[in-house]
Order: sequence, then structure tokens, then C-alpha cells
Amino acid sequence: MATFLIIDTAFEEAIVALGKDGKIIGELTNKETHSHASFIQVAIANILEGQQMAMTEIDAIVVTLGPGSYTGLRVGLATAKGMAYALEKPLIGLSTLKVLAAAAIQLSPTSIEASTQIFSMIDARRMEVFGAIYDASLSPILPEQALVLDQTKWNSLISQPTICIGNGQLKTRDFTSTHEVTYIDGNYTSQVLLDLAMEKWTEGQFEDLAYVGPNYLKEVYILPKKM
Repeated sequence: MATFLIIDTAFEEAIVALGKDGKIIGELTNKETHSHASFIQVAIANILEGQQMAMTEIDAIVVTLGPGSYTGLRVGLATAKGMAYALEKPLIGLSTLKVLAAAAIQLSPTSIEASTQIFSMIDARRMEVFGAIYDASLSPILPEQALVLDQTKWNSLISQPTICIGNGQLKTRDFTSTHEVTYIDGNYTSQVLLDLAMEKWTEGQFEDLAYVGPNYLKEVYILPKKM
């Protein structure tokens, strides 16, 4: 089994974790959004030291590619790419929306039926979300995209029993539906990140360091500095 260094800075809470033989053996988190950049390097050093492990013993670097915080995604990916390049290790990129869907399956209070779809939603302000819909085997039904939600749009998306997860789901709880909708308030863990990373490792699905970038799902607007 391989050893993975996991970096997730897509949201308010950053995660740096070490996975080995299919289990998380070390994890540090940071809830101060604006200090993720300084947190990552120290956390990596502390986790490796705690496990008495050298960087060269890492088999792959795992990083969340988004969607999520613009700044957070840039910080996490820059660190992950730099380490993968320096150590000559593969980089495994994960979609935060797919990771959320995987978490929904684990957190569901009942078993997931084959006809159930999973709607991952991340708040993108106003009535917009970054969203994707998956089937019970995590194959995409609706590709990742920015969505503006209203009752009409909701009706077109909820065509079968649906499980909703992610902080964007709060915008949908006043909508009505002819199909059963279950809301899950939890989030994914480092173990879920590790599980999906192991699947990509087995299938040899690695990122190209020269071309991989954050998945923002929409353009980033930066206000010009005031003169």
C-alpha cells in the first residue's frame, strides 16, 4: 500500500494529513482561513516528524482542486505541485464536489438506493452554487458547474430521490419537490479524501504538473487597486 500526503485548503478549515495502508495516520487542521499558507508547511513538517518519516517516503501528493476558496485553492495547489516536482512524485487531484458526494454516502442514515442521486453544492453567494449531481456509484449525472437556483431550476434537477450535501444546500430548503429530498449537514473527512485518492492511484490517474490548475468553475474577478 502507498503513503499519501494530503493537502486540502479549499474551504475555511484546511487539512494536512498523512495516509498509509488505507488509513489516516496523522492529521492537522487549521480554521484560520487567512493563515492557510503559513500553516501548510509547518503542518507537513510536524506530521512527518511525528511519524518519523522522511519526505522521500511519500508515494504521492494529494490535493483538492476545487471548486472552493480562490485563495485557498491557489495556496494548496502551489504547495502540492512544488512538492510533487521536487520529490518527483505523482500528483493526485480531487474534486471537492465529488469528495462531498462520497461523504454523503458515508453519512447517509439509510443505505443509498440505486435510483438515488447525490447533489453536492458549495455556496457561491446570492442564489448561486457550485454544484454537481452524481449517481450512487459517484458517476456524474450533472457535470460540475456554477448554477443559479430557483424553484424552476430546482424542479428540473430533482427528477428522482436526491441527497443534498454541502453548504450551498441551505439555499434550497424552501424549494418544494415531487421527489424525496434528504439533506445532510456533515462534511468530508481526510479519510474520504484518502479513499478517493487510493482509487486514482490504483487507476494511475495523475495530474500533469505543467497544466493542472485550480478548478474555480467561473472567472475570478480581481478589483483594481485604488490609486
